Amino acid sequence: MIAWPAVDLKGGRVVQLVGGRPQDERVSLADPLAVARHWLELGFRGLHVIDLDAALGTGSNRESIAAILAALDVPVQVGGGLRDDAALDACLAAGAARAIVGTRAVRDREWLQRAALRHPHRIVVAADTRAGDVLVRGWTEGAGIDLLEFVASLAGLPLAGILVTDVSREGRLAGADAALFGKVVAATAHAVLAAGGIATLEDLRRLADAGVAGAVLGMSIYAGDIDGATAAVVAREFAA
Repeated sequence: MIAWPAVDLKGGRVVQLVGGRPQDERVSLADPLAVARHWLELGFRGLHVIDLDAALGTGSNRESIAAILAALDVPVQVGGGLRDDAALDACLAAGAARAIVGTRAVRDREWLQRAALRHPHRIVVAADTRAGDVLVRGWTEGAGIDLLEFVASLAGLPLAGILVTDVSREGRLAGADAALFGKVVAATAHAVLAAGGIATLEDLRRLADAGVAGAVLGMSIYAGDIDGATAAVVAREFAA
């Protein structure tokens, strides 16, 4: 299993939100590049960088992302507001190892298929969910699509993986719903990345046992509930 520390960007800062609500901000750090370097110094081998402003359509953290990509020689997966060819291509050209697409991917299958064929094994589809429904536009709208049906429908596309965020648990340190992620793993041959609620090393173990290939760590490592250095090492020991 690969553990990806989350570097969520809002207004030029690194933040952690509870339940994906911009108004419920529990962490705010002023220097994104310093935060990214800190996680790598602890032993993480990649970064999960999300532009929350771009996802919500309220702005952009393009400069902060560019600085991280230019300064750090590790795989970085980048998401947030990648809803057209120009934004997607620019993200990958800037040095992102993977681009995460959500809203457009959910609503426009033809576009997703073209994007995946242009950039094989570099696209991660975000299937963010609350109560089994797929969410779009920065978790603010329900798409009216069942999570497992959507995941299964992605079969055959040359994706790098599927990222499922359990939004109801995001930032709450409530524990990961391993049963939910096990169902997602069973519904697809693609690698599954899990986010939302991961609060302990035991959560990581249960996700690995469920077949999850990667876990995104946010509030748990920022709040210190999981020691970052330990998580970076332990996650690699779990078979995905």
